Amino acid sequence: MLGLEADSPRGRIYQILQVDQGNLAIADSLVTHIDRCLGCLACQTACPSGVNYGQIIERTRSEIEQNYRRPLLARVVRRLSYRYALKNFNTLSFMAGLLHFYQHSGLQKLVRSTGMLKSLGAEKADALLPCIDDRFSFADLGKTFPAEGEPRAKVALLVGCIASVSFAELNRATIRVLQRNGVTVYLPPEQNCCGALHTHAGFRDDARDLARKNIDAMLAPDIDAIVTNAAGCGSAMKEYADLLANDSRYAEKARAFVAKTRDINEFLVELGPRALTHKLKARVTYQDPCHLAHAQKIRSAPRELLNSIGAELVELPHSDYCCGSAGTYNIVETDLSMKILESKMDDVNTTGADIIATANVGCMLQLRAGVEQRGLKMRVAHVVELLDEAYKSD
Repeated sequence: MLGLEADSPRGRIYQILQVDQGNLAIADSLVTHIDRCLGCLACQTACPSGVNYGQIIERTRSEIEQNYRRPLLARVVRRLSYRYALKNFNTLSFMAGLLHFYQHSGLQKLVRSTGMLKSLGAEKADALLPCIDDRFSFADLGKTFPAEGEPRAKVALLVGCIASVSFAELNRATIRVLQRNGVTVYLPPEQNCCGALHTHAGFRDDARDLARKNIDAMLAPDIDAIVTNAAGCGSAMKEYADLLANDSRYAEKARAFVAKTRDINEFLVELGPRALTHKLKARVTYQDPCHLAHAQKIRSAPRELLNSIGAELVELPHSDYCCGSAGTYNIVETDLSMKILESKMDDVNTTGADIIATANVGCMLQLRAGVEQRGLKMRVAHVVELLDEAYKSD
């Protein structure tokens, strides 16, 4: 997007090497170039040498967090978000409740009408805020949802942090699809945020704390798989073994946890989805989430599921190019994110699709913003939501 060598994976690695050798300070210039990275891992797919750029960039961000002093407002917001809201579901519920009031009381509409957001440079960020649900997924923690028909498996489902307050219906759709396929679904009450956002932001020790808690909460002998419907979460959970490699108490448990972790698309294809008589009559294009395609190397499973419900699947040009969401990137690097989204929507326009399907909540938020900005008559949906609709009509 910028055409700068310093913002390429090779350029960033060179800068990181200079820091490691003591030739470059962790200062504004380095931080700018590292912050601009989406962390989409497309470079890992493209790299013929197999350089693990993702691990390099995450460790660098951890060093930045420990050795660089950001502006006061940034420090306050980051610590409030990563150290408090995202690490505690009670705190997150409270803050989401405040945001729900802001969005549904008329206050957001009033604030927008005053022009205050534009003067503060927060207009685009406000437009990208997730819509907060009326009923959060946290209310279902501790519950078990029995399989329909002959039981085929039992899974522990990660409900997620942002997903629980903004995509609770997606979680419920996931449960229904799993039940329909003979899977008993358990929502462990002590589960936490997966730690993906913490790892990407440099809060690596906080990510380790969350990983340990999720291992304790979700790893059990009677659980056949640990399932998530968010590509970013699944990618982070599959990195627990690396995150806890030097933890003598959790290293082995982390490896066992990773071995059981599955993206919902991956799990359903491995299980073999039950056949449908109803077919989805819609033209669908599929956007590959970066952390499903590049990090987890899962590309065919979502397409197989879409084909199984009879969707007319139209391939999206550059389907595995990042949409610009990238966790919190669209909030902290809004202008760049919107330029990336513009390119994505140019590709979407060529498909003539009725529905843009994807498999990550961040992508859904970003693509919905793109559809709204363009005034397109397209719907953005998770693959599992489309399966749920097909099963309901069957």
